[in-house]
Amino acid sequence: MASAAMGTITTTKPGLLLLRRTDATFLAALRARFRVLDFYASGAALGPFLAAAAAGPDPPRAALVVAGGAVLVDAAFLDAVPSLRCVVTTGAGVDHVDLAQCARRGVAVAGAGAVFSVDVADHAVGLLLAVLRRVAAADRYVRAGLWAARGDYPLVSKLSGKRVGIIGLGSIGTLVARRLEAFGCVVSYHSRAPKAGVPYRYFADAAALAADCDALVVACALNDATRGIVGRRVLDELGPGGVLVNVARGGNVDERELVAALREGRVAGAGLDVFEDEPHVPPELRGLDSVVLTAHEAAFTEESAADLRELMIGNLEAFFAGRPLLTPVHLS
Repeated sequence: MASAAMGTITTTKPGLLLLRRTDATFLAALRARFRVLDFYASGAALGPFLAAAAAGPDPPRAALVVAGGAVLVDAAFLDAVPSLRCVVTTGAGVDHVDLAQCARRGVAVAGAGAVFSVDVADHAVGLLLAVLRRVAAADRYVRAGLWAARGDYPLVSKLSGKRVGIIGLGSIGTLVARRLEAFGCVVSYHSRAPKAGVPYRYFADAAALAADCDALVVACALNDATRGIVGRRVLDELGPGGVLVNVARGGNVDERELVAALREGRVAGAGLDVFEDEPHVPPELRGLDSVVLTAHEAAFTEESAADLRELMIGNLEAFFAGRPLLTPVHLS
């Protein structure tokens, strides 16, 4: 929209709902391109904030939201701002976005694509090493002065040559598999269907995969089919020498069953970057030396954060220019 006034032309920037916390540099970059309606800076509750945005003379057509469910893009959200035609989310997973509702209303969705895949794969292998080699527990042992007082730390287990199963052989799972090949691991996987052109053994059932593995890495999306995919049956098949790593979503693992299996010695250890009720982590997990915990940080390095900011702006600019999104989420 343009208007002439006193010989000058001013252009109204396209409206953007900003529903994630961000740093000053990125916010300035957004404001240079868009008319930013910043939820966290407004001090308002979500309902009144959305109502005010929708009631304005030029309601926003796009929203930038954070992954993980801080704000759910569901029917109520879309009802509140009917002008929206694009949602850009910071995550590769889109369990916080109702894709069916978006499809029904003609709302395009863009995700993070493969921006995070390398970092998450690195973190998954790091967690697996940390659990098997008891890195965090050994660190505490040294810091507490127990090496001098009690002698050498107990024997640990190696990663090299282990049988490792991966639940979800997408971009992250594939990169995990390639890294594990360098350790001489025997890799197998479970997904909705076999993947063409991969050298790893496929299991149609997650429990059968677990039964054939020394360690299990969860790297799948969270949806109705994968919610709680790692429950008692899978954990029992993994067995008392088995290790679980989860870099997907907390909801992929039945946390109560995992706590019980760890405390009862039915599995040997776990490396967890995600949890069912983040940032709240069960105290039973925090108290176990056999568990390594990180704060949903697998995806976030300085490098990936910079790449993500560039991608989000690129998706928004593409949408407002009428071009295809850079990393569209298929809604079918």
